[in-house]
Amino acid sequence: MSSKSNITKITLFLLMIMIFSSVASATMNVAVITDPTGQDPNGCAAGSQSFAANMFQSTFIFSQEHKMALLSGGEGTSDVRVAAIITALTQLQAGGTPEQVVSVAPRFDGIRLMAVNPTEGISVGGDFEVYVVTVDSSSTIKIQPASGGIASVPAGTRGAIIHLRNSEGNPKSGTADRVRLQTAMKIGKMIRDGYPATTIVSEAFGEVARDSGENHGGGAVNLISGVTTGDMFTPEQLNGVGYEMDQPYTKVSKTGWSIGFPEANNYQVSPVDGSPLTTIYAYEALGNTITVSGDHPSVSVYGSDKRGLSESTSDVVSAAVTRYGYDPVLIAKSINRAIDSSTIIGVEHVDTSDLNVKENIKAVGVYYTAAPNSRTSPTWNLPIDSQIFDVLGNIQTIIGILLILLALFRSTLIKSFFRRR
Repeated sequence: MSSKSNITKITLFLLMIMIFSSVASATMNVAVITDPTGQDPNGCAAGSQSFAANMFQSTFIFSQEHKMALLSGGEGTSDVRVAAIITALTQLQAGGTPEQVVSVAPRFDGIRLMAVNPTEGISVGGDFEVYVVTVDSSSTIKIQPASGGIASVPAGTRGAIIHLRNSEGNPKSGTADRVRLQTAMKIGKMIRDGYPATTIVSEAFGEVARDSGENHGGGAVNLISGVTTGDMFTPEQLNGVGYEMDQPYTKVSKTGWSIGFPEANNYQVSPVDGSPLTTIYAYEALGNTITVSGDHPSVSVYGSDKRGLSESTSDVVSAAVTRYGYDPVLIAKSINRAIDSSTIIGVEHVDTSDLNVKENIKAVGVYYTAAPNSRTSPTWNLPIDSQIFDVLGNIQTIIGILLILLALFRSTLIKSFFRRR
């Protein structure tokens, strides 16, 4: 697909969102690089959240081809933001560096753009209040404030940039300056101590949500492995807010059974085997989703938005990969066994065509078909024609009617029988 075609489609999407929804703006943008060589599958991550509604407008745009994420926000109007994003995307498609991509932002009043590439660094441009974090080879942490213009983490450097402001109406308004600094300090220490970028971004989401009130998702992306949270935390409807990232998201058992909130409030142990349940908060679920490893691949779930399904599927797929490797046939069999045992609920069985297995980036996509009529288990695939059951049902109905008649006229029938004798 051509670059011009990609930009045209994104433009139309953004314009449609702008027409039918209220203005949304990410107030927290964060990008982290822990491996500037681009070799660590979890070495670069980024994401956005806000107190505002419609967070699918401002989460991120990710280019798999260029390994670059573009995050946006600011106080400018939505039409100005769309124009800024499209101009930046033109620079991105032309092969621009993060600094070149965000250099267009100062032309647009009140707009902020942040761009990150694992090997080319992080840059932010336009209207912003950020801390730039760098950690050198001797593990010395430097945290520098910056506001307006252009600020960057240079290529080849471990570091991060975090932007944070308070939204209008946020009851914790006035906390952004303090939380921005404390989160930057935490990010610097975690980079120094060797945590992967995906985990650091997750923890930043949690701290910002708890302490500043800018807590609605949003979402995040693992740039090296190409894995995102998708629509896990974005609003379900236009002009709504996303999931609160500091709130419980699912309960999970050690054997992989899980259920999302609010339904999870009704369960203290797994109904499958009685094992205890662990509460997973939304920011933790974010980190689990975008973090990949050899025996714990990143698992993306499509076709059903039932909370808990992603976690259950991830545990089942991880166990299958550990035992069998990245074999789609055996992964599908493992998923179907979990569906039969009610470890995974609310979906139909899968086959290999429903899986997208990418061993090179340690990722598995599972495309479910939701079970109809809110069923928890799949519909039966019986080896005989269903019309036979209609016939059997009719026979059973006739027998039932005869039994009722016998009960009603029992005494008359008995007297008639004895008279004939």
